[in-house]
Amino acid sequence: MAENKLDIITIGESLIEFSTNQKLEDAECLHKYYGGDSLVVAVAASRLKSKVGFVTCLGNDAFKDYLLKSWKTEELDISCISTSDDKNGIYLVSREPGEAKEFIYYRKKIAPAKLSIANIDEDYIKSASVIYASGVTQSLSLTAREAVKKAFMLAKENGVLTAYDSNFSSLVTSKESAKEQFEEILPYIDILFISDKHDLQILLGIESIENAVKIFSDRGIQTVVVKSSKNRGYYVNYMQNMTFIPYYTNTVVDTTSTGDAFNGAYLHAITKSYTPIESAKIAAIAAGLQAQGIGAIKSTPHFDEVYNIYKSEA
Repeated sequence: MAENKLDIITIGESLIEFSTNQKLEDAECLHKYYGGDSLVVAVAASRLKSKVGFVTCLGNDAFKDYLLKSWKTEELDISCISTSDDKNGIYLVSREPGEAKEFIYYRKKIAPAKLSIANIDEDYIKSASVIYASGVTQSLSLTAREAVKKAFMLAKENGVLTAYDSNFSSLVTSKESAKEQFEEILPYIDILFISDKHDLQILLGIESIENAVKIFSDRGIQTVVVKSSKNRGYYVNYMQNMTFIPYYTNTVVDTTSTGDAFNGAYLHAITKSYTPIESAKIAAIAAGLQAQGIGAIKSTPHFDEVYNIYKSEA
């Protein structure tokens, strides 16, 4: 259990990352790291000096100790992590310059799929200011989906904010499942992160950002952040007032997990009493800095990098 109050708890999977700057078919060497959308959110917030807990089920394989050491280095609270004899998941990614990224996921029958309501402790949930999960977490298994719902229900019962990113990817789930999972969790969401490129048409059958925001607001979601790759920025709707925050940079090296870095930085800022608009500006800087590096977590920025820029532009 966390000894002190946490700012944020994220729930989800961890994956071992093997990456290359060549095509996968040509690569003779792959670089090892780790990723996972909810884990990136946790690390992004922790590097900005938030107190963050990460809940997952860890595989008892050759990567177990590597992951545990890495998370301790990132100062994550891992007191509610369980272990399983199943393997940890793996993904391969190719970032060949000038070419579309290649992804291959190996995430069937992996340890994080063993996430269940047994991992959700009410006292632990009550220890946080915000609980975060995503559609990716729900897609791991039926028990993981139940765990997310249980965590969000407990959060709502105990006055803890909930934050959710639909984070749809056809590589991990179907459109039908994504929509079903989203409808199930929607009544419990306080802060929604959603993409205009991947999510609006799939989840709502519409493309209008304004109409989508109205639908979500009418259904009780107090903060909606629409990540717009088309308009290169973020629409932040809080209590039915919408503001547009542009991308921090046009210099992009690798967009892997920039949305997750945004989420982590946004939740960090919200728990530090910044307004939704200020939080989005801080998060846009974090995401922009991450986009200038390579990898899901390697390039996630630290406190001084983000706040030096934010203070200079304030």
